[in-house]
Amino acid sequence: MKKLLALLLSLTMVFGMVACGSKTDAPSGDTAQEPGTTENAGDSTGETTGMSPEEIQVGVILLHDENSAYDMAHIEGIKTACTELGIPEENVTYKMNIPEDATCYDMAADLADAGCDIIFSDSYGHQTHMMQAAAEFPDTIFVACTGDQAAVSGMSNVKNIFPYTYESRYVSGVVAGMKLKELLDNGEITEAKVGYVGAFPYAEVVSGYTAFLLGIQSIVPEATMEVQYTNTWFGLTEEAEAANVLMDRGAVIISQHADSTGAPSAVQAAWEAGKPVYSVGYNIDMQAAAPDAALTSAQNVWAVLYKHTLETFLAGEEIPADFACGYADGAQSISALGKNCAEGTQEAVDAAWAGLKDGSLHIFDTSKFTVGGETVTTSTFDLSIVDFVTGNVIYEGDTVECIKDGYFEESVHRAAPYFSLRIDGITELNAQ
Repeated sequence: MKKLLALLLSLTMVFGMVACGSKTDAPSGDTAQEPGTTENAGDSTGETTGMSPEEIQVGVILLHDENSAYDMAHIEGIKTACTELGIPEENVTYKMNIPEDATCYDMAADLADAGCDIIFSDSYGHQTHMMQAAAEFPDTIFVACTGDQAAVSGMSNVKNIFPYTYESRYVSGVVAGMKLKELLDNGEITEAKVGYVGAFPYAEVVSGYTAFLLGIQSIVPEATMEVQYTNTWFGLTEEAEAANVLMDRGAVIISQHADSTGAPSAVQAAWEAGKPVYSVGYNIDMQAAAPDAALTSAQNVWAVLYKHTLETFLAGEEIPADFACGYADGAQSISALGKNCAEGTQEAVDAAWAGLKDGSLHIFDTSKFTVGGETVTTSTFDLSIVDFVTGNVIYEGDTVECIKDGYFEESVHRAAPYFSLRIDGITELNAQ
């Protein structure tokens, strides 16, 4: 009966959606808001009454488990946030290996029924099902960690959070660029070619791999990149096979937006076989999987976003419907540099982080890339929302201009990435 009610409420919500509130630029550090954050000022921010850390009950829905680097990053993030806020470990309930289907709704409803005050999910495909549960449980807060519908849902108990992933991608690209330059200078290679194992051709992946190449090109301007998709977020075999395809095609550094150690392990095996190949991972330090080949990993510090959301809830203050932050707030980092990084890499990394912090470095500076041989002077983004399950447009949003002052503004008009330009120098081998 509850599920039927939820379906009816969800339909009502969809047809009763209201327009977005005003979109705000990412605030600067001298404003009253937190620096580096995107907070939608619409009417879906909601309020809570506040409670003590000992009282709050937290639910966490994970696509996989601790064997997935991505999910492990979330587990570490929620544990760190709860420890820092004094939330007892026993107050957190995990639901692991939850697919992006109705199972997610069942788990969300179970957590709400069990008394959870706030429930997080960590995969984009969970969002629709989280919103279905939110319609049934209006007194519970539902947070999609890679969602994009909260600000337009019309429900005060739905939230989205996401970090500026493109920042750590760029800086990890600087690490790769330094190694690539060293290999070229030493005559070990003659072509500046890298590869990227991507899960799906979504904007989140495209934004990340574009930032990665731009970081490389800040050191080696002639560098090019090929992308091989696996069409799964987690697949040891698929990711290893994709890395092997890219290395067979001449790529000497392989990065990834996929959640296993498959690609780094494949690169390590090739390194041991005598190839001058190296790995840049994602989510966690990959040196255990690739002790010789791993240069670094781009990392999201999810603890910062979890802590901000939980702290706001505990204080009884408004939780932003759409929240994003980056390096300036400690939400982006890279893992320790591997033993085979090029000399001078740490200095190059420090300079990149400093540029991001003081605002002098804009990753998607339109003077640094072209599309079809032309400089990009305009790029619009449709804020309409498409249902992940059906592919139908469920909210007709505004169309916004993303190029401002000579650079593409990523994660400003919403938290989740929307950069999807295919810049010159990048080839998708198997995009569908």
